[in-house]
Amino acid sequence: DEFTGRILEGRRWSEGLHQAVEAREGVNIKAENQTLATITLQNYFRLYDKLAGMTGTAATEAAEFGNTYGLDVVPIPTHRPVQRADHADLIYKTETAKVDAVVDDIEQRRVTGQPILVGTVSVENSEKISRALDQRGITHNVLNAKEHQREAEIITQAGQLGAVTVATNMAGRGVDIVLGGNPENLARHDLYRDGVAPDDPLQAEQLATRIAHHESNCTAEGAKVREAGGLYVLGTERHESRRIDNQLRGRSGRQGDPGESRFYLSLEDDLMRLFATGAMNWVMDRALPDDTPI
Repeated sequence: DEFTGRILEGRRWSEGLHQAVEAREGVNIKAENQTLATITLQNYFRLYDKLAGMTGTAATEAAEFGNTYGLDVVPIPTHRPVQRADHADLIYKTETAKVDAVVDDIEQRRVTGQPILVGTVSVENSEKISRALDQRGITHNVLNAKEHQREAEIITQAGQLGAVTVATNMAGRGVDIVLGGNPENLARHDLYRDGVAPDDPLQAEQLATRIAHHESNCTAEGAKVREAGGLYVLGTERHESRRIDNQLRGRSGRQGDPGESRFYLSLEDDLMRLFATGAMNWVMDRALPDDTPI
């Protein structure tokens, strides 16, 4: 899914394309799905007598909610003031220059121990950033649709001191990255690693013991992470939906914690090419150094 970065169970390409891919990969070829009826989301929601919803990114779509569904958007103030610093975008001429700048930024911030969440728009781009980090010898985790089995483990570690996590939109929504690490998730991972079954009579007791063990460590590490500036969200491309970008930024600076965010773009990004203007083409033709932000 281009918006969530997750595997779409049951979704198949049409007109024989999915069968062709299955044949190429040597897996069981399944029959094509038959579409019996279609309806737009707007008309589907209108079938309900009452509509209501809750999301952290409704304000940007307030006009659509009002015009399409007759719904008002009511912003609710945050429980604690947002301390996140949202820096201006940095734009480079080429994709290569952008990736180099991203890795340079990560390398500099790792020295302070600040945890970094690198957001990408696709599995391919997440793997490209991962290869660039490997070339610099930077230890990191990758969270995308190929690694979804390790999602809980990776997210648990994403807020720890010096952690670098490269992720698709899987980490951009519905995810709470706890600074210093999540003691409960770390404890559950310990039990899973040790082979303790969820239905084991001693599981609850062991879980409580492990949580208590991790809590003090996570609290101390969380204080160090806050001193380092909190979670740094680094976007490597703008999504066509502004809500997705806002959701990614929202992983940092939660519950009054400090944090930072910045997007790195290039004129070769898909979205930039799609909306290319004469001014952009003029910039591309200028003899500017590739490693200098525009």
